[in-house]
Amino acid sequence: MSRLGYLLKRFAMAIPVVWIGMSITWFIIFMGPIDPASRLLSEGQTRNPAAYEAAQTQLGLNQPPLQHYFDWMSSVLVFDLGQTWLLYEGSNVNALILDFLPRTLWLGFWSVLIAVLIGVPLGFYAGLNSNTLADYIASFGGIVWRAMPNFWLAIMLLAVLSISPTIFGVSLNWESVFVPINSISGSPEMARIWTVDGFLAATKKVLPAALVLGSASMGNEMRIGRTAMLEVRNEEYIDFAKAKGVSDRVLVWKHIFRNALVPLVPIITSEAFLLIGGSVLVETVFGINGIGYLFYQAAIQGDLPLVGTLMYVFILMTVGINLVQDVLYTIIDPRVGLEGT
Repeated sequence: MSRLGYLLKRFAMAIPVVWIGMSITWFIIFMGPIDPASRLLSEGQTRNPAAYEAAQTQLGLNQPPLQHYFDWMSSVLVFDLGQTWLLYEGSNVNALILDFLPRTLWLGFWSVLIAVLIGVPLGFYAGLNSNTLADYIASFGGIVWRAMPNFWLAIMLLAVLSISPTIFGVSLNWESVFVPINSISGSPEMARIWTVDGFLAATKKVLPAALVLGSASMGNEMRIGRTAMLEVRNEEYIDFAKAKGVSDRVLVWKHIFRNALVPLVPIITSEAFLLIGGSVLVETVFGINGIGYLFYQAAIQGDLPLVGTLMYVFILMTVGINLVQDVLYTIIDPRVGLEGT
């Protein structure tokens, strides 16, 4: 099977995953124990049969369940997401998601990048220098980062940055370092991201939250990277390459590094799944109006139709990350996609 055929096969397999995920979401929200129509009404209106019937009509719940299912599925599949009922009442859901989603993607991008650029090199370095002081420090640091809960680390980081600590006589006021920003918390300004100043300001705005969100991933990647490096170093083909006189530089970059990346790909992408859920908490603490914060607000205010729509976005993001993982596999290991693998 060619690489293109393999990727097309993986894409085709993703379609039923999206369908099953959305079917479960529809069943839980519209057929579950919580009545979405009653959540749209105030406490006094719930006793009003006319108001309750009107709310059911708005949501289409007066239709037979199967018809409502097909109507709702057909709407979300073509991104006809309608309007919100409680949160930002009357707002177009498509416009709302397009407004909130870029902030979450920006936060997630830097979270993954920080975790990969710090965790993977430190893990590989520890694996190349096993049982040394550097190895012990890196391994211990990975365990500590992995153990710190996101909510605690977020609060501690906000506290440290807020007091502007002085190190060696230099005041580290985060709001004024490099590019001035109005506050530590809050949403990045995405409209100016295509300008140099806007890019730097938006990046600086999400860096504390990205560090918190990527901290657990960083610890995992350090630990798995060290283990993968040790396993590859002990392979017979590495000893054979050494016997042939292959230089240490070529041995590390061409043979050890590339093969050690293979088990890290699912680790990195699986951590990206966690970032989607973790963004709900981190965005709330740092006041970033992203899709995670929107989901949290919709959930606590009982806007169940909006919750179902956002679940569709999360499912698409998760499936998309899976497809990226498959592409990375074919790049790192050309054997992936061949018949019988």
